Amino acid sequence: MLKPRIIPCLDVKDGRVVKGINFINLVDAGDPVEQAKHYNDCGADEICFLDIEATKDNKKTMIDVIKKTADQVFIPLTIGGGIRSVEDIREILLAGADKVCINTAGILEPKLIRDAADRFGNQCIVVAVDFKFINNKWEVYSHGGTQKTGLDAVKWIREIENLGAGELLLTSMDRDGTKLGFDIEFLNNIRSLINLPIIASGGAGKLGDFEEAIEKGGASAVLAASVFHFGLIKIPEVKEYLIAKNIPMRI
Repeated sequence: MLKPRIIPCLDVKDGRVVKGINFINLVDAGDPVEQAKHYNDCGADEICFLDIEATKDNKKTMIDVIKKTADQVFIPLTIGGGIRSVEDIREILLAGADKVCINTAGILEPKLIRDAADRFGNQCIVVAVDFKFINNKWEVYSHGGTQKTGLDAVKWIREIENLGAGELLLTSMDRDGTKLGFDIEFLNNIRSLINLPIIASGGAGKLGDFEEAIEKGGASAVLAASVFHFGLIKIPEVKEYLIAKNIPMRI
């Protein structure tokens, strides 16, 4: 069994790291390259950059930031936002990313997921699903969480697996930035249906939340943002806590 990963997420807007609550009320959280270097040095297992404006505003992905970051960090780097084609993915990987994260483009054109996995290998294709619990079901949102899609999240995730994705990034918009813990019910439900590795996102607020996402939610990795960016929890603290709970970690 692979050891669980701890992944800081850097949401980027206009060249700066930002963080909000429920995908709104964004505040500045620093320079992306400096933040990435810091997390590299303090023991993160991977880093995830999500350009949250690129898709919504029809912009290209931040290639210059990727190149600068790849020169500074020596752990896997996942990039999302603004991806619309296989050629976009190629450009991002050539700039130094190890994985790409597809969200809206996969909803609009599911074939992109299969084409990307076939061309580059599914190990570097992460598909993100942003979801809310509405009318007794989990619904998928697109364009940085700004547009309802009408898609049932559970059905869409099963389709994602069939299309050949290598990993899932599941973000609860209801929990995002609230520090109330992850949506364990949803994670556990999805874990029972699919075989893909799951990155749990949305809701980290205390050390026990990381343990719960792994032990009860079946997550292969746990992603967090604000608790790391603003120093409420440090990555070494998470790893020490989980090791004390008999969860093996990468040191």
